[in-house]
Amino acid sequence: MDNKDRKRNISVAVDGPSGSGKSTLSRAAAKELSLVYVDTGAIYRTVGLAALERGVDPADGVAVSELLPGLSITMGYGEDGLQHMFLDGADVTEAIRHNEVSAAASKAAAIPAVRDFLLEMQRRAAAEHDVIMDGRDIGTVVLPDADVKIFLTAAPEARARRRLLELEQRGETADYETILHDIRARDYQDEHRPIAPLKQAADALLLDTTDLDLGQSMNRLLALVKEKIGP
Repeated sequence: MDNKDRKRNISVAVDGPSGSGKSTLSRAAAKELSLVYVDTGAIYRTVGLAALERGVDPADGVAVSELLPGLSITMGYGEDGLQHMFLDGADVTEAIRHNEVSAAASKAAAIPAVRDFLLEMQRRAAAEHDVIMDGRDIGTVVLPDADVKIFLTAAPEARARRRLLELEQRGETADYETILHDIRARDYQDEHRPIAPLKQAADALLLDTTDLDLGQSMNRLLALVKEKIGP
């Protein structure tokens, strides 16, 4: 990625449903392409965590909106090269990965004030760096002029199996049917929220990884990006 003779930074937008592998693939692609990886889901999870820690219903728009001015949410990159989230100065990178925080994040993300609160943080990252950014509305709302837009998806059953394996590898007890139910519920919630619903941008390239393993998915993603912006 040569920055010479380029007037603005490169931006790659990756959207898709929960559990589609956006974070894993985008993070790996960022390393391969020398881009900065921005996990916007982690930013919303941090708001969800803040609501839970303060005993606020993450679906209560008024209560959550009142929390926002008092929150300090920042992100940085550690020696491991991974994005870390900080809430009021505390590193919450691990804490935001629990299922209850994920559900809270989805509810909070439907609140207009939350989206407005976090939008500038996301756009500033893209203005300052060459980025690959993943989320639900990157190509449609956050970075509508992104150089590359990819809609990454997989069948709910495939996503549930991957999530089950991930939890088991972390030593956590999980149930496939429960995970599948949660994924379908999250899909419905994300697709039907009134503000910035999950949908494929008109100019986004579709990448369905249902029948692909991680390596194959990665190769397809890299090929799509390189086709648009070059090696």
